Amino acid sequence: MPDISLTMLIVLCLAAGAAGWIDAVVGGGGLLLLPALLLGLPHVPASHILGTNKAVAIVGTSGAAVTYVRKAPVKVKTALRIGLAALAGSMTGAFFAAGISSAVLRPVILVVLLGVAAFVMFKPAFGTGASGQPVTRARTVTAIVLVGGGIGLYDGLFGPGTGTFLVLALTAVLHLDLVTASATAKIVNVCTNVGALAMFAYQGSVMWQLAAIMAVFNLAGGLIGARMALRKGSEFVRGVLLVVVFSLIAKLAFDQWG
Repeated sequence: MPDISLTMLIVLCLAAGAAGWIDAVVGGGGLLLLPALLLGLPHVPASHILGTNKAVAIVGTSGAAVTYVRKAPVKVKTALRIGLAALAGSMTGAFFAAGISSAVLRPVILVVLLGVAAFVMFKPAFGTGASGQPVTRARTVTAIVLVGGGIGLYDGLFGPGTGTFLVLALTAVLHLDLVTASATAKIVNVCTNVGALAMFAYQGSVMWQLAAIMAVFNLAGGLIGARMALRKGSEFVRGVLLVVVFSLIAKLAFDQWG
């Protein structure tokens, strides 16, 4: 565990709790947790920051996934199939990540996110309830290949906002309400996080003691977030979704032009 002050440890634990809550509701907790680790531990190698981030996040994501599966109408088999495709996609993306500049990807993602924000704002009924339309085999395959593999590839290449993209894509492709989409996304996130964490652990890039302390708070935040989403419904998730999307837009814009 790195030599950090008690004050900084408390700040990191609070950030982990808040990130767990955000991630459980709509994805995007890494927007808070990863910068907190980078700012709080400026002398720690980036690989160790990333590895520790995954070790913390997987605990809260797993807790939220279990909560959702117990209380939301989630098709676990479908979610696991999408998760395995996302795992393969993220590994492929990570393999090619070194040859792609994030400066090239940021403007593209910014445009996509602005379109997403406009769509969600001007389509207030989006994701507020299941459409009732049957989910065909073709849509399920599309979800596995494009949502799982495609967003998994993006996660390996770039990363920010993966959970949020998953929620939106699952809502659109499988006609899910936002609560069920968020629940499904958590299962997919667990699959991708397992692969990433295994690689970081193999490379010795995880600060396990710090991660264990922060994970307790991340788990608490994840459990609270999942229960709030289940209790308050899709309108609540939609509001949080818009906040996270605009936060991601601001972060990417700052990284690009700040």
